[in-house]
Amino acid sequence: MFSFFILKKKFKYVINLLEGGTKMEVLYIVIAVVFVLLIILGIMYNGLVIARNKVRNQFAQIDVQLKNRFDLIPDILESAKRYMQHEQETLEGVVAARNHYMSAEGNIGEAIDANNQLTGALNKLFAVAESYPDLKAEAGFADFRQKLTDVEERIRFARQFFNDAVTAYNNKIQVVPTNIVAAMFGFKEEKLFEVDEVEREKQKLNFE
Repeated sequence: MFSFFILKKKFKYVINLLEGGTKMEVLYIVIAVVFVLLIILGIMYNGLVIARNKVRNQFAQIDVQLKNRFDLIPDILESAKRYMQHEQETLEGVVAARNHYMSAEGNIGEAIDANNQLTGALNKLFAVAESYPDLKAEAGFADFRQKLTDVEERIRFARQFFNDAVTAYNNKIQVVPTNIVAAMFGFKEEKLFEVDEVEREKQKLNFE
């Protein structure tokens, strides 16, 4: 309340100067106001840039693990093809998810969608593999499956930090007055890395 009265008093002082001051005094006041506004604008802009860069940095950590995950796919498919010649639709779903990721080219939203698409395709592949005991027993296939599980755990851990960074960045874009600056300079909201409850359970990728 006290600060409000101080601001009100200063505001009245500025108005009085504008009304009764000389042209030079008015000019100085206008320049000072513009200078202060530019400083505020710069601070808000820099805050948005820092928040966006943090999102990109956090996603870079995830993207390393996503690449590791997708790099395992050719070996998994090679093992599966020897036993699942009649499951072409299932195998093609995994290939399509990998191609989706490869075409994302650094687009965060597309990469996230491709990862979730791969999870669904792998869930289907591993479910079908239940009908092929020889495939399940193959050491190479079991090893690839374990590597996938390990990579997914690292992705899940990194996703927490990524989502925190995205939430902080999106909040800056949505709240006043930084939303005005965000609109002026084309800052766009980023997508959270989310999976639904069903997929979250299936991402365990096990046969127990």
